[in-house]
Amino acid sequence: MKHRRQRFSGRAGRGALMAGAVAAVVAAVVVPVQASAGKAAPDGRPGQVDRPETPEVGEVRYDLGDQAFTPPAPYEGKVELSAVVRYPRNVASGRHPLILLQHGLWHTCADRAAQAELEAARKALAEAEKAGDEDEVARRQELVEQASAPLWSWPCRDGVSPLPSSSGYDFLAEALAREGFIVVSVGANGINATSSGQAPSVYQARAALINKHLDMWRQLAEGKGPLRGKLTDAQTGRESHARFAGHVDLGRVGTIGHSMGGGGVMQHASDDRHDAWPEGVEVKAALGLAPTATWDVEPVTKVPLAVLWGTCDQVNTGEYVDWNRGKNQAPLHGFTLTGGNHNYFNTQWSPSSGQVGGKNDAVPGRRPGHCVSQDGLDQEHRGLDEATQRRITTAYTTAFFRRYLMGDTSADGLLTGRKHLPYAPRVVNVEYVPPHRQG
Repeated sequence: MKHRRQRFSGRAGRGALMAGAVAAVVAAVVVPVQASAGKAAPDGRPGQVDRPETPEVGEVRYDLGDQAFTPPAPYEGKVELSAVVRYPRNVASGRHPLILLQHGLWHTCADRAAQAELEAARKALAEAEKAGDEDEVARRQELVEQASAPLWSWPCRDGVSPLPSSSGYDFLAEALAREGFIVVSVGANGINATSSGQAPSVYQARAALINKHLDMWRQLAEGKGPLRGKLTDAQTGRESHARFAGHVDLGRVGTIGHSMGGGGVMQHASDDRHDAWPEGVEVKAALGLAPTATWDVEPVTKVPLAVLWGTCDQVNTGEYVDWNRGKNQAPLHGFTLTGGNHNYFNTQWSPSSGQVGGKNDAVPGRRPGHCVSQDGLDQEHRGLDEATQRRITTAYTTAFFRRYLMGDTSADGLLTGRKHLPYAPRVVNVEYVPPHRQG
């Protein structure tokens, strides 16, 4: 049985600042995004006004095998070692911070035949439930499980492509790479296919997968290791000649995780897990997009932390700002998007992609275009469209990592709630918790 989505149990937090209309907002904190495609505009950035011209972005990929990594016990299962990498094409001009991104729990295989069979099975189940035939309901439930199995298999069956959840954040990786970051979006389909019934150890497995990729990048930065010669150009499919050796700053690492990937990032950044980081790696900032709660809720007090979620998100279960408040030695940021949902953070999970299973997962309100809030108040909020939710996400994410990986304070007003995005003045609630002073 797959992990069930839980109703959100979190809240925006005490002292949250409602983003109100502001007559003038410093242009430096705005990250424009093309509404149709969700990609960052070439001149969109929240940094200094006297910064050099925005660099072009390159894309490489690597795939060392569908079952190349075995997370440590007690987790059971094997995982792929693959990633989509966005980077500034002028990467050889200096040393660049690295951001590692991990997706959450979703279908592993883009199996349209299985999806059609599943939809038919669900329709038949609904009819049996309406008729009140308990025996038929039980039979139909079993058929639903059978129909869904191919969508969650790993590796995928012959002739079926993996569902590329790691590519669902291309809009965000592109924008971050334009800021000078190397962004590695890793695959976790193997974990999604094997995590059922392993809740106590799945986040440890996700953290271990993060460490594995970071260690491979540590070696690549030294001109060696399993990634040497394995990076392929996304356009040509040929070996890439991008010069990463000597140009990756693993003393300035950021992590991003969505959904259960967010839980994995929080596990990885927790105070008790720093010793497991590869030698020479220092995580300086961690951000969760609607992160789920980890099994043991280990404290995250020493790394700057941000949580970004939507009020119509049914999945987010991690109250990381509240859990670490009063103990935090590093800043905490909470960004709440009024009308945001869970799937729109990932283009592959969203309906406009046409991908298998893509949908708007918010509970629809009675009024068209509205959704029911999942903060316990059951209010109707105007739902954000895909492009707007990603535009806001890009703005806050870029500002957060420029602040903590590059030392750019120009968008501190945005990160603390003193300033707001001019195109979304009443959409984002911001909570900022400065480091706790002991004694």
